Amino acid sequence: MAKTDLKRKARAKRVQRIRKKITGNSDQPRLRVFKSNKHIYAQIIDDSAGKTLASMSTIDKGFQKSDDDDKTGSAKKVGLLLAEVAKTAGVSKVVFDRGGYIYHGRVKALSEGAREGGLQF
Repeated sequence: MAKTDLKRKARAKRVQRIRKKITGNSDQPRLRVFKSNKHIYAQIIDDSAGKTLASMSTIDKGFQKSDDDDKTGSAKKVGLLLAEVAKTAGVSKVVFDRGGYIYHGRVKALSEGAREGGLQF
């Protein structure tokens, strides 16, 4: 078994362990984070209805990367833009789902950007 397969399975276990404890509802939806090597994605999900209320990523049309931004800076911008989109969708409080990743670096920057944008965790 390849090393990447082991990492993928370990992360899947962490995701399942987190999802047992965290659920989003219409009052307080779940803010889910996914990151790849180049991009970061965030969604606000109402689990009771099974719908995505808002989403933002570094590949969306609304996101514009500047030359001096690194991946962490881009993640913070995604958080700020997601907070704006969430406000238009009527969401102000969320439950943060880090997606099996360590709360560090890009994941932390995204959450801080969302907080600065007005979302409450």
